[in-house]
Amino acid sequence: MIVYAEVECMLYEGRSLKQKRSILKRIAAKLRNDLNVAVTELDFHDLWQRTKIGIVTISNDGVHGEKVIQEALKIMDGFPELERTITEVEHV
Repeated sequence: MIVYAEVECMLYEGRSLKQKRSILKRIAAKLRNDLNVAVTELDFHDLWQRTKIGIVTISNDGVHGEKVIQEALKIMDGFPELERTITEVEHV
């Protein structure tokens, strides 16, 4: 089972693309290290205030995959410089 989340976020702390990428690198590293998920920026590459992040995990149990994605979303919510606006989770 593949569980995939697309997360649109607003970034309020960064004032440049360089700062945005720094924040996204910290978030992606935390998610990869703690949960062993794949993370990438999907959209809004040229906007410093907005991003869309993709998170994916593969599991033989759909419930476990959903728990991993929900934990990833909780970790993202722990970053004060980022606010989740739209989150879509899909099971494939």
